[in-house]
Amino acid sequence: MTKLVSIVMGSDSDLEVMQECADVLKDFGVSYEMQVMSAHRTPDLVAKFSANAAQEGKKVIIAGAGAAAHLAGAIAANTTLPVIGIPLAATALNGMDALLATVQMPAGVPVATVAVGKSGAKNAGLLAVQILALSDAKLVEKLAKYKSAMAKSCQEKNQRLQEKIRK
Repeated sequence: MTKLVSIVMGSDSDLEVMQECADVLKDFGVSYEMQVMSAHRTPDLVAKFSANAAQEGKKVIIAGAGAAAHLAGAIAANTTLPVIGIPLAATALNGMDALLATVQMPAGVPVATVAVGKSGAKNAGLLAVQILALSDAKLVEKLAKYKSAMAKSCQEKNQRLQEKIRK
């Protein structure tokens, strides 16, 4: 079975954060694969993967990396697929270095960049689902239900707060 989304991380130490992304895709029933490859330690592998991803049936690539965080950009340079970058907090700079490296791409090499860390990984998964939903009505329906459930949860939390402050 062709995996629609490829989740790539620079190190296996990134798995705890990147699992958030995988969990979202799984919840929406989107097929995915996960791999470890490094823009700096395995540049030839990254280039080959990127160049072949579309031919292999991938529709979106999500790349998470910390520190210099060139992985998403290195992938985007070698593919026409949408690439979502997740900056990871892997150094004493708490992800600021990764954020800047991921978001500051030159014109012509776009990388959609989400927040640093777990919330970014979750949003990367959701953004991939939204991209896929452009041609999948079932995903549109699932996204609508997801957003409705979020709104309901927020309203319930507000109701509990209002009850608490009235006492």
